[in-house]
Amino acid sequence: MSQFESAREAVDWVTRFIPTVGIKPGLKRMERIMELLEHPERRLKFIHVAGTNGKGSVCAYLTEIMKTCGYHVGTFTSPYIEKYNERIRINGENISDEDLLATINKIKPAIDAVAATELGQPSMFEISTVIAIEYFAREACPDYVVWETGLGGRLDSTNIVTPVISVITNIGHDHMDVLGDSLEQIAAEKAGIIKSGVPVVSAVEQPEVIRVIEETAKAKKSTLYLLGREFHFETLSSQENDQRFRFQGTFRNVPELSISMNGAHQLKNASVALMTIEVLRQYYALIVEDEDLQKAMKEAFWPGRLELVSREPRILIDGAHNPEGAEVLAGALKDTFSYTKLHFMMGMLGNKNHTGYFRHILPIVDTLILTEPDWHKKAQAAELAGLARTLLAEIGRTDVEVIVEPDWKTALELLKRRTAQDDLAVVSGTLYLIGDVRSWINHQTDSEKGW
Repeated sequence: MSQFESAREAVDWVTRFIPTVGIKPGLKRMERIMELLEHPERRLKFIHVAGTNGKGSVCAYLTEIMKTCGYHVGTFTSPYIEKYNERIRINGENISDEDLLATINKIKPAIDAVAATELGQPSMFEISTVIAIEYFAREACPDYVVWETGLGGRLDSTNIVTPVISVITNIGHDHMDVLGDSLEQIAAEKAGIIKSGVPVVSAVEQPEVIRVIEETAKAKKSTLYLLGREFHFETLSSQENDQRFRFQGTFRNVPELSISMNGAHQLKNASVALMTIEVLRQYYALIVEDEDLQKAMKEAFWPGRLELVSREPRILIDGAHNPEGAEVLAGALKDTFSYTKLHFMMGMLGNKNHTGYFRHILPIVDTLILTEPDWHKKAQAAELAGLARTLLAEIGRTDVEVIVEPDWKTALELLKRRTAQDDLAVVSGTLYLIGDVRSWINHQTDSEKGW
């Protein structure tokens, strides 16, 4: 069998299998691949993180805390912002091209063997999950793996593992084409990561969602730690790049912690991460010194989330792409940042709830620039503009300038030119757009695409 010669060639092979139609859920392919690889997933301690929003940030806090406390920690997240290697990290560093190439060459025969059966071709995300498991289990050997679900939970390829603890950040309206159109249905999918006897930490809020999570936890004999019940936080102060809060947990209280990530929602994410660490301290003898905890919380960072990528003009990027994300973003723009005018550029995928998103954003913008991500499932800028104009008319706003520019680089130049000294520019929407804009501003190159 021929081997790949370079990481680029190997990654191109993996990303060939991005499904263009329908995602094929189910764990049968993953089960067979694990069998062929002699079950590398059984060698690792996973912290499994699911939820509609906040997964990446919770993973960032968990990784930073464990790393600062001297543990060897692997992280698997998606989608990546700029480069495929970001999905698989060890102690915060991307997997090297050499290790990535070696691991892909090692697992390819198993992937090809399954593809030749009635189970069918494993998808890009399934292959990526296998690469991460094989690399962590047999090459990097971390103490813990922070393990983010791709989509949903129950049938997600990451659900092949039995973790030491499960985390469900929150439940909102996203991927409804795959997960179901009610919050209860979406919650049932995410609750699929709850395993027998494995504790679960969550910040879900809606009563009907809490019920689903509680019932699943009870059926699985899993202890549920719920924000607002078993653990609480209290905001002490909030300003740009510095928020302070008090944490009250099941096992102890922490009088004051500080985080650098912006937005009130980050206090929830930080509290969820801290409760997860507390459960591991209590039952897995995780050693966490308060000094290390304070330092890690402050240093934790997740790119593309309320991130200031340029100071002149001020450009903020944020990967909000569903109604809940837009609500959080609008809240942060009102509460945390000051500006004279707000110029907003956005690009979306075609399968999202754009009306719900716009309802939070349109009341606060002065200029709206609609563009398109460089991705096959994109929403058309002109269609988004039509929807935005209808909704603006409904709320009686005739003062917002709506601009359609499908080419995102041209749109970004327009945005920069409009943003005066005291104004704020925001680029938001799908991470496929955010990744490109971030790469372009930081390195003058496009990001690699994939999820």
